[in-house]
Amino acid sequence: MRFIVIDGLDGSGKDTQANLIHQKYILKGENVILRSHPSDDNHYGIKAKKALLGTGKLNKFKASLYYALDVIRSVKMYYNKADTVIFVRYLMGVAYLPFPVAKFLYIIFAFFLPASKYMFFIDVNPDVALKRLKKRDDTEMFENLEDLIKVRKKALKLAQKWNIINGNEAVEDVQEQIELILDKN
Repeated sequence: MRFIVIDGLDGSGKDTQANLIHQKYILKGENVILRSHPSDDNHYGIKAKKALLGTGKLNKFKASLYYALDVIRSVKMYYNKADTVIFVRYLMGVAYLPFPVAKFLYIIFAFFLPASKYMFFIDVNPDVALKRLKKRDDTEMFENLEDLIKVRKKALKLAQKWNIINGNEAVEDVQEQIELILDKN
């Protein structure tokens, strides 16, 4: 099984790239599962999304908790169930927490959850991310320049063993960077 993780800031192009990868392997005749978190098909994902659209410390805590439960549920249900499994948003959700807590939880989750040589962090400049986010209908609590800068800094510290992809470029150029790594093996 090929396990692919696409993570990055809001507005980095995670879903776009995951959908392109999904199509690539579907066209090859593979059985592919694509999971984007927070998911809208279960209690945890729905609660996480609702909290993300709220404000305040309680909603930040609830968003993090339900997000983690949503990811864990997806691992239990879908890992090893197809030729290719793609997760959008995985371990970097912890980067929204204060760094000492984020680092601690990242280490714990990374120990228990599956890893892969195909873990991609799409790194995008917060200004670029914010410009892309302004095209959306709803705004989540972390989708502002100050939070994007803070989260990016923490996520890059945590993603040192990941494939860091320059997400400031055109969709096709980002896709090419990812495919070069996927096609190596």
